[in-house]
Amino acid sequence: MTQTDQVSITDAGLEENITTFASEDLVIEARDISVRYGDKLAIENISMQVPRHSVIALIGPSGCGKSTLIRCFNRMNDLITAATVTGEVIYNGSNIYAPDRDATEIRFNIGMVFQRPNPFPKSIYDNVAFGPRINGMDVDMDEVVERSLRRAALWDEVKDRLKDNGLSLSGGQQQRLCIARTLAVDPEVVLMDEPASSLDPISTQAIEDLITELSSSYTIVIVTHNMQQATRIADYAAVLMAGEERIGRLIEYGPNSQIFDTPRDRRTEAYVTGRIG
Repeated sequence: MTQTDQVSITDAGLEENITTFASEDLVIEARDISVRYGDKLAIENISMQVPRHSVIALIGPSGCGKSTLIRCFNRMNDLITAATVTGEVIYNGSNIYAPDRDATEIRFNIGMVFQRPNPFPKSIYDNVAFGPRINGMDVDMDEVVERSLRRAALWDEVKDRLKDNGLSLSGGQQQRLCIARTLAVDPEVVLMDEPASSLDPISTQAIEDLITELSSSYTIVIVTHNMQQATRIADYAAVLMAGEERIGRLIEYGPNSQIFDTPRDRRTEAYVTGRIG
């Protein structure tokens, strides 16, 4: 999808800063999402849409709730005892927070790659095969492992050492191994929470190139603090801000050309030009 396909702008209050899409183009839609950690409200009333086969960057200063928001998209906040989520996340027309929805099944469809590489203390092969095995997938495992490693641009580097421990790889290779592990269960959406923040520039470039390549087959939502990275890899950017009360809110969401060239909110302009953040 290009940045102008099926895009409209609503015209009421803050909504004029928020890009919307035709319903048939959506894979995820957040509706009035709020998250509390105990008594502390972390993000409030965030509504946004995620179109298929696009890269969406969540940007904003530290502490504005980007990681909290992205974890709502596959119910990772369920794993935090103090977290309470209200609102809806509609995935392919169904609310993932409905009582009858299974969070584990959701996470196979909406996978996640974390800030720091977290390979299992297993072989490279077993790391990639882990998801299909525990999910009981009836597949040719050798084929799945090779395909996933190829998609993660790692096959040529590890094809002769699949029995080696995943922890023996470099940091950048470990992160691509985690991406391969996520892809092995054939998700539709891949969430990435600052996947390159702990990597060197060469490894970061490899991850960025990989995201661009994967976006033709997957929908990717990425949290990043790197403005240059967001301009390089994202189709759309969502800007979160937190005021003095430290509650994260969505203030603007649109194509990169809007966010980085002609922002509609003065706070967005201040952030992308480096005056705040």
